Amino acid sequence: MIEFLLMVNKQGQTRLAHYTKYISIKERTTLEGELVRKCLSRNNKQCAFLDYRQYKIIYRRYASLYFILGLDLEDDCNELSLLELIHNIVETLDKYFENVCELDIMFNLEKAHFIVDEFLCNGCILDANRANCLSPINAIDSQK
Repeated sequence: MIEFLLMVNKQGQTRLAHYTKYISIKERTTLEGELVRKCLSRNNKQCAFLDYRQYKIIYRRYASLYFILGLDLEDDCNELSLLELIHNIVETLDKYFENVCELDIMFNLEKAHFIVDEFLCNGCILDANRANCLSPINAIDSQK
């Protein structure tokens, strides 16, 4: 089960945080700060999977953003498929925003959350089809 998805820049600032279970704000900031330091300190030749606290962490860097998935440590999941999920989310954001960048996420946070919500529901992968995930937000945009 996916516990959280974070989009963090190279300076360690969280740009999007999507949690599926309640975690207090104090615990979130501590968790995000420690995770960001841990992921930023790793080099490109190190594995993109690590265990941290009670989470299994899967992360991937795209340009200036790190996409970090946190899973329950006891979950027996396919890490490579979740790495592919991160890639799919990035490609979908890229298709919607036409070359997505950090500023697109910052200034259209509700749309980024909406797209992530189309992929994930209660910690489970709802749909991985880009066209299906983009059709509701495209329909909303066409009504404006």
